[in-house]
Amino acid sequence: MSTTTNSRDWRAVAAATGAGDRAAAEAGVRLAYTRAGLAEPDRILWAASPPAAVRLLSEGQATGPSVRDAIRNGPWSAERARLHAELGAEGYGAHWRATGADLWESTNAVVERLRTGVIEAVADGDPRREQQVRLLLLDAVLGQHDAAWLSAYDTRPGNPLDGLAAVATQAGWWWPYEKVAVLTERPLELHRDEAGRLDNGDGPALAYADGFALHAWRGMPVTAAFLDSLRTLTPQRIRDEENAELRRVMLEYYGYDRYLTESDARPVHRDETGVLWRIALVGDEDVVMVEVVNSTPEPDGTHRTYWLRVPPATRTAREGVAWTFGLGAEVYEPLQQT
Repeated sequence: MSTTTNSRDWRAVAAATGAGDRAAAEAGVRLAYTRAGLAEPDRILWAASPPAAVRLLSEGQATGPSVRDAIRNGPWSAERARLHAELGAEGYGAHWRATGADLWESTNAVVERLRTGVIEAVADGDPRREQQVRLLLLDAVLGQHDAAWLSAYDTRPGNPLDGLAAVATQAGWWWPYEKVAVLTERPLELHRDEAGRLDNGDGPALAYADGFALHAWRGMPVTAAFLDSLRTLTPQRIRDEENAELRRVMLEYYGYDRYLTESDARPVHRDETGVLWRIALVGDEDVVMVEVVNSTPEPDGTHRTYWLRVPPATRTAREGVAWTFGLGAEVYEPLQQT
Protein backbone atom coordinates (compact mmCIF):
# COMPACT_ATOMS: atom_id res chain seq x y z
CA MET A 1 0.00 0.00 0.00
CA SER A 2 1.33 3.43 -0.86
CA THR A 3 0.62 4.70 2.64
CA THR A 4 3.02 2.23 4.26
CA THR A 5 6.12 2.74 2.10
CA ASN A 6 7.84 4.95 4.68
CA SER A 7 11.11 3.03 4.86
CA ARG A 8 13.12 5.00 7.43
CA ASP A 9 13.88 3.44 10.80
CA TRP A 10 12.02 6.05 12.83
CA ARG A 11 12.66 4.28 16.10
CA ALA A 12 16.38 4.79 15.52
CA VAL A 13 15.75 8.43 14.58
CA ALA A 14 13.91 9.08 17.85
CA ALA A 15 16.76 7.56 19.87
CA ALA A 16 19.67 9.01 17.87
CA THR A 17 22.41 10.83 19.77
CA GLY A 18 25.38 12.92 18.74
CA ALA A 19 25.74 15.58 16.10
CA GLY A 20 23.76 15.15 12.92
CA ASP A 21 24.50 16.50 9.45
CA ARG A 22 23.91 20.24 9.81
CA ALA A 23 23.92 20.88 6.08
CA ALA A 24 21.27 18.21 5.52
CA ALA A 25 19.16 19.57 8.39
CA GLU A 26 19.35 23.11 7.03
CA ALA A 27 18.38 21.89 3.56
CA GLY A 28 15.39 20.19 5.17
CA VAL A 29 14.39 23.46 6.84
CA ARG A 30 14.47 25.33 3.56
CA LEU A 31 12.47 22.56 1.89
CA ALA A 32 9.87 22.62 4.68
CA TYR A 33 9.41 26.37 4.16
CA THR A 34 9.08 25.87 0.42
CA ARG A 35 6.53 23.06 0.84
CA ALA A 36 4.48 25.42 3.04
CA GLY A 37 4.55 28.11 0.33
CA LEU A 38 6.85 30.37 2.37
CA ALA A 39 10.04 32.19 1.54
CA GLU A 40 13.14 30.58 3.01
CA PRO A 41 14.28 32.07 6.34
CA ASP A 42 16.96 34.76 6.21
CA ARG A 43 19.04 32.95 8.81
CA ILE A 44 19.32 29.47 10.30
CA LEU A 45 20.84 29.43 13.76
CA TRP A 46 21.97 26.51 15.90
CA ALA A 47 21.79 25.97 19.67
CA ALA A 48 23.35 23.16 21.68
CA SER A 49 20.13 22.25 23.52
CA PRO A 50 16.45 23.22 23.82
CA PRO A 51 17.11 25.51 26.83
CA ALA A 52 19.88 27.22 24.87
CA ALA A 53 17.47 27.76 21.97
CA VAL A 54 14.83 29.26 24.29
CA ARG A 55 17.42 31.61 25.80
CA LEU A 56 18.54 32.63 22.32
CA LEU A 57 14.98 33.41 21.28
CA SER A 58 14.47 35.38 24.48
CA GLU A 59 17.26 37.79 23.56
CA GLY A 60 15.06 39.79 21.23
CA GLN A 61 16.00 38.19 17.93
CA ALA A 62 14.18 39.75 14.96
CA THR A 63 12.48 36.50 14.09
CA GLY A 64 9.13 37.61 12.73
CA PRO A 65 6.01 35.60 13.61
CA SER A 66 6.00 31.86 14.17
CA VAL A 67 5.23 29.82 11.05
CA ARG A 68 4.82 26.51 12.87
CA ASP A 69 1.21 26.12 11.77
CA ALA A 70 2.18 26.45 8.11
CA ILE A 71 5.34 24.36 8.41
CA ARG A 72 4.12 21.53 10.61
CA ASN A 73 0.43 21.58 11.59
CA GLY A 74 -1.01 22.25 8.13
CA PRO A 75 0.85 19.49 6.27
CA TRP A 76 0.31 17.08 9.19
CA SER A 77 -3.45 17.68 9.16
CA ALA A 78 -3.63 17.33 5.38
CA GLU A 79 -1.76 14.01 5.42
CA ARG A 80 -3.91 12.73 8.28
CA ALA A 81 -7.08 13.67 6.37
CA ARG A 82 -5.76 11.94 3.25
CA LEU A 83 -5.12 8.73 5.15
CA HIS A 84 -8.52 8.87 6.82
CA ALA A 85 -10.20 9.26 3.44
CA GLU A 86 -8.17 6.41 1.94
CA LEU A 87 -8.33 3.95 4.85
CA GLY A 88 -11.45 4.92 6.79
CA ALA A 89 -11.52 5.45 10.54
CA GLU A 90 -10.99 1.78 11.40
CA GLY A 91 -8.26 1.36 8.83
CA TYR A 92 -6.52 4.51 9.99
CA GLY A 93 -6.57 3.25 13.57
CA ALA A 94 -5.02 -0.05 12.51
CA HIS A 95 -2.40 1.82 10.47
CA TRP A 96 -1.46 4.00 13.44
CA ARG A 97 -1.19 0.98 15.74
CA ALA A 98 1.08 -0.74 13.21
CA THR A 99 3.36 2.27 12.76
CA GLY A 100 3.63 5.05 15.31
CA ALA A 101 1.57 4.10 18.36
CA ASP A 102 4.22 2.30 20.43
CA LEU A 103 6.93 4.76 19.47
CA TRP A 104 4.70 7.69 20.39
CA GLU A 105 4.09 6.31 23.88
CA SER A 106 7.78 6.00 24.74
CA THR A 107 8.90 9.16 22.96
CA ASN A 108 6.14 11.30 24.42
CA ALA A 109 7.37 10.48 27.92
CA VAL A 110 10.79 11.85 26.98
CA VAL A 111 9.19 14.92 25.39
CA GLU A 112 7.16 15.75 28.50
CA ARG A 113 10.16 15.31 30.78
CA LEU A 114 12.31 17.44 28.46
CA ARG A 115 9.67 20.16 28.29
CA THR A 116 9.52 20.30 32.08
CA GLY A 117 13.31 20.35 32.27
CA VAL A 118 13.53 23.28 29.86
CA ILE A 119 11.02 25.28 31.91
CA GLU A 120 12.89 24.57 35.14
CA ALA A 121 16.28 25.37 33.63
CA VAL A 122 15.32 28.64 31.97
CA ALA A 123 12.59 30.03 34.26
CA ASP A 124 14.43 29.13 37.47
CA GLY A 125 11.28 29.49 39.55
CA ASP A 126 10.22 32.89 38.18
CA PRO A 127 6.45 32.63 37.36
CA ARG A 128 6.55 35.40 34.77
CA ARG A 129 9.58 33.88 33.08
CA GLU A 130 7.94 30.46 33.18
CA GLN A 131 4.97 31.78 31.23
CA GLN A 132 7.31 33.20 28.57
CA VAL A 133 9.12 29.89 28.25
CA ARG A 134 5.87 27.95 27.94
CA LEU A 135 4.78 30.24 25.10
CA LEU A 136 8.07 29.76 23.27
CA LEU A 137 7.77 25.99 23.62
CA LEU A 138 4.44 26.15 21.80
CA ASP A 139 6.37 27.37 18.74
CA ALA A 140 8.70 24.35 18.68
CA VAL A 141 8.71 21.58 16.11
CA LEU A 142 10.06 18.47 17.82
CA GLY A 143 12.47 17.22 15.18
CA GLN A 144 13.58 13.68 16.00
CA HIS A 145 10.86 13.48 18.66
CA ASP A 146 8.20 13.80 15.95
CA ALA A 147 9.37 10.39 14.70
CA ALA A 148 6.22 8.55 15.77
CA TRP A 149 3.78 10.40 13.55
CA LEU A 150 6.33 10.80 10.77
CA SER A 151 6.61 7.00 10.73
CA ALA A 152 2.88 6.77 10.00
CA TYR A 153 2.82 9.25 7.12
CA ASP A 154 4.30 9.44 3.66
CA THR A 155 7.59 11.31 3.98
CA ARG A 156 9.19 10.15 0.74
CA PRO A 157 10.97 12.80 -1.37
CA GLY A 158 8.48 14.93 -3.26
CA ASN A 159 5.75 14.66 -0.62
CA PRO A 160 4.61 17.57 1.61
CA LEU A 161 6.31 16.19 4.73
CA ASP A 162 9.71 15.43 3.21
CA GLY A 163 11.31 18.63 4.53
CA LEU A 164 10.14 17.99 8.08
CA ALA A 165 11.37 14.41 7.84
CA ALA A 166 14.78 15.55 6.62
CA VAL A 167 15.20 17.84 9.63
CA ALA A 168 13.99 15.14 12.04
CA THR A 169 16.66 12.68 10.89
CA GLN A 170 19.46 15.14 11.69
CA ALA A 171 18.34 17.49 14.48
CA GLY A 172 16.40 17.87 17.70
CA TRP A 173 13.75 20.44 18.51
CA TRP A 174 13.60 23.48 16.25
CA TRP A 175 11.73 26.76 15.99
CA PRO A 176 10.51 28.06 12.59
CA TYR A 177 9.80 31.79 12.30
CA GLU A 178 9.25 34.01 9.30
CA LYS A 179 12.82 35.35 9.21
CA VAL A 180 14.79 32.95 11.38
CA ALA A 181 14.84 29.23 12.10
CA VAL A 182 16.59 28.01 15.26
CA LEU A 183 17.69 24.37 15.33
CA THR A 184 19.05 22.34 18.23
CA GLU A 185 21.56 19.54 18.25
CA ARG A 186 20.53 16.07 19.31
CA PRO A 187 21.54 14.96 22.81
CA LEU A 188 24.91 13.40 23.41
CA GLU A 189 23.49 10.75 25.74
CA LEU A 190 20.16 8.98 26.07
CA HIS A 191 19.61 6.16 28.56
CA ARG A 192 16.31 4.33 28.93
CA ASP A 193 15.11 1.15 30.58
CA GLU A 194 13.46 -1.77 28.82
CA ALA A 195 10.11 0.02 29.02
CA GLY A 196 11.47 3.11 27.24
CA ARG A 197 11.54 5.31 30.36
CA LEU A 198 14.46 7.65 31.07
CA ASP A 199 16.71 5.70 33.40
CA ASN A 200 20.33 5.88 34.54
CA GLY A 201 21.66 5.26 38.02
CA ASP A 202 25.20 6.34 37.14
CA GLY A 203 24.71 9.76 35.55
CA PRO A 204 22.38 11.77 33.32
CA ALA A 205 19.61 9.92 31.53
CA LEU A 206 19.54 12.66 28.87
CA ALA A 207 22.50 14.99 28.31
CA TYR A 208 23.40 17.72 25.82
CA ALA A 209 26.75 19.15 24.78
CA ASP A 210 26.28 22.41 26.71
CA GLY A 211 25.84 20.61 30.03
CA PHE A 212 22.05 20.61 30.18
CA ALA A 213 21.03 17.22 31.56
CA LEU A 214 18.10 15.35 33.02
CA HIS A 215 18.46 12.62 35.63
CA ALA A 216 15.95 9.85 36.14
CA TRP A 217 15.51 6.47 37.75
CA ARG A 218 13.06 4.24 35.85
CA GLY A 219 11.20 7.29 34.58
CA MET A 220 11.11 9.14 37.90
CA PRO A 221 12.84 12.56 37.86
CA VAL A 222 15.65 12.82 40.39
CA THR A 223 18.57 15.17 40.94
CA ALA A 224 22.23 14.50 40.23
CA ALA A 225 22.97 14.93 43.92
CA PHE A 226 20.40 12.29 44.83
CA LEU A 227 21.93 9.80 42.39
CA ASP A 228 25.41 10.49 43.79
CA SER A 229 24.10 9.83 47.30
CA LEU A 230 22.94 6.34 46.32
CA ARG A 231 26.54 5.13 46.27
CA THR A 232 26.84 5.63 50.02
CA LEU A 233 23.41 4.40 51.09
CA THR A 234 22.87 2.79 54.46
CA PRO A 235 19.73 1.20 55.90
CA GLN A 236 19.44 4.09 58.33
CA ARG A 237 19.55 6.65 55.53
CA ILE A 238 16.76 4.77 53.74
CA ARG A 239 14.65 4.70 56.88
CA ASP A 240 15.19 8.42 57.43
CA GLU A 241 13.94 9.40 53.96
CA GLU A 242 10.45 10.89 54.25
CA ASN A 243 9.62 11.02 50.54
CA ALA A 244 8.00 7.69 49.64
CA GLU A 245 9.02 7.76 45.98
CA LEU A 246 12.64 8.58 46.78
CA ARG A 247 12.65 5.89 49.44
CA ARG A 248 11.40 3.43 46.82
CA VAL A 249 14.29 4.41 44.52
CA MET A 250 16.73 3.93 47.40
CA LEU A 251 15.33 0.50 48.17
CA GLU A 252 15.47 -0.56 44.51
CA TYR A 253 19.06 0.62 44.23
CA TYR A 254 20.16 -0.89 47.54
CA GLY A 255 18.20 -4.10 47.04
CA TYR A 256 15.24 -5.20 49.12
CA ASP A 257 16.84 -8.43 50.27
CA ARG A 258 20.02 -6.64 51.29
CA TYR A 259 18.08 -3.94 53.11
CA LEU A 260 16.00 -6.40 55.08
CA THR A 261 19.04 -8.54 55.95
CA GLU A 262 21.19 -5.62 57.09
CA SER A 263 18.29 -4.06 58.97
CA ASP A 264 17.58 -7.26 60.95
CA ALA A 265 14.01 -7.04 59.69
CA ARG A 266 11.60 -9.88 60.24
CA PRO A 267 8.20 -10.62 58.69
CA VAL A 268 5.57 -10.58 61.40
CA HIS A 269 2.35 -10.99 59.43
CA ARG A 270 1.22 -11.94 55.95
CA ASP A 271 -2.21 -11.79 54.28
CA GLU A 272 -3.80 -11.06 50.91
CA THR A 273 -2.90 -7.35 51.16
CA GLY A 274 0.84 -7.83 51.67
CA VAL A 275 3.59 -8.65 54.16
CA LEU A 276 4.23 -6.74 57.39
CA TRP A 277 7.90 -6.30 58.32
CA ARG A 278 9.28 -5.00 61.61
CA ILE A 279 12.75 -3.57 62.21
CA ALA A 280 13.71 -3.18 65.86
CA LEU A 281 15.85 -0.11 66.60
CA VAL A 282 17.80 0.39 69.81
CA GLY A 283 16.77 3.60 71.55
CA ASP A 284 14.04 4.33 69.00
CA GLU A 285 10.63 3.06 68.00
CA ASP A 286 10.43 0.09 65.67
CA VAL A 287 10.31 0.72 61.95
CA VAL A 288 7.29 -1.12 60.57
CA MET A 289 6.65 -1.41 56.83
CA VAL A 290 4.10 -3.17 54.67
CA GLU A 291 5.37 -4.79 51.48
CA VAL A 292 2.70 -4.57 48.76
CA VAL A 293 2.80 -5.54 45.11
CA ASN A 294 0.99 -3.40 42.59
CA SER A 295 -1.49 -5.61 40.73
CA THR A 296 -1.27 -3.35 37.66
CA PRO A 297 1.78 -4.34 35.58
CA GLU A 298 4.43 -1.85 34.45
CA PRO A 299 4.97 -1.32 30.69
CA ASP A 300 7.64 -4.04 30.77
CA GLY A 301 5.23 -6.54 32.35
CA THR A 302 6.77 -6.52 35.81
CA HIS A 303 4.86 -5.69 39.00
CA ARG A 304 6.28 -2.91 41.15
CA THR A 305 6.83 -3.57 44.84
CA TYR A 306 6.07 -0.75 47.28
CA TRP A 307 7.11 -0.39 50.91
CA LEU A 308 4.71 1.61 53.05
CA ARG A 309 5.89 3.03 56.35
CA VAL A 310 3.14 2.49 58.94
CA PRO A 311 2.78 3.19 62.70
CA PRO A 312 4.86 1.02 65.07
CA ALA A 313 1.71 -0.33 66.70
CA THR A 314 0.51 -1.94 63.45
CA ARG A 315 -0.01 -5.67 63.89
CA THR A 316 -1.28 -6.92 60.50
CA ALA A 317 -0.60 -6.13 56.87
CA ARG A 318 -4.27 -5.30 56.30
CA GLU A 319 -4.23 -2.88 59.21
CA GLY A 320 -1.15 -1.17 57.78
CA VAL A 321 -2.55 -0.80 54.26
CA ALA A 322 -5.87 0.41 55.65
CA TRP A 323 -4.04 3.03 57.73
CA THR A 324 -2.49 4.53 54.57
CA PHE A 325 -6.04 5.17 53.33
CA GLY A 326 -7.17 6.59 56.68
CA LEU A 327 -9.34 3.55 57.38
CA GLY A 328 -9.57 0.87 59.99
CA ALA A 329 -8.72 -2.73 59.09
CA GLU A 330 -12.32 -3.79 59.74
CA VAL A 331 -13.70 -1.53 56.98
CA TYR A 332 -10.88 -1.80 54.45
CA GLU A 333 -12.04 -3.92 51.51
CA PRO A 334 -9.97 -3.09 48.40
CA LEU A 335 -11.68 -3.62 45.07
CA GLN A 336 -8.28 -4.11 43.53
CA GLN A 337 -5.04 -4.48 45.38
CA THR A 338 -2.60 -1.66 44.62
